[in-house]
Amino acid sequence: QVQLVESGGGLVQAGGSLRLSCAASGRTFSSDAMGWFRQAPGKEREFVAARSWTGRSTYYADFVKGRFTISRDNKVTVSLQMNSLKPEDTAVYYCAAGARIATPTSTEYQYWGQGTQVTVSS
Repeated sequence: QVQLVESGGGLVQAGGSLRLSCAASGRTFSSDAMGWFRQAPGKEREFVAARSWTGRSTYYADFVKGRFTISRDNKVTVSLQMNSLKPEDTAVYYCAAGARIATPTSTEYQYWGQGTQVTVSS
């Protein structure tokens, strides 16, 4: 059974940084793309960042470009470095895996984590 477990969320002041990690168990994603999405209270889940296995393709939502960086630490872990955080970044962040290519389309991902809360205070 494939599981994705996110960690690294928490409370941070505006302008601060957090690093989210997503660890997979049950299989390695040696050729799949992985991504991050988020959902704020009362809003739809939205795309944040995605990365192909090789890293040659990366995609970022416009609202995180220049502030967030997605990286693959190894065959089972992907991270999201978040800098210059803003109150509007407050959301539950979800890791996703198993897409054929790096894509902002959530339905392309086969596996999802349970999410980790990120709260940015003003």
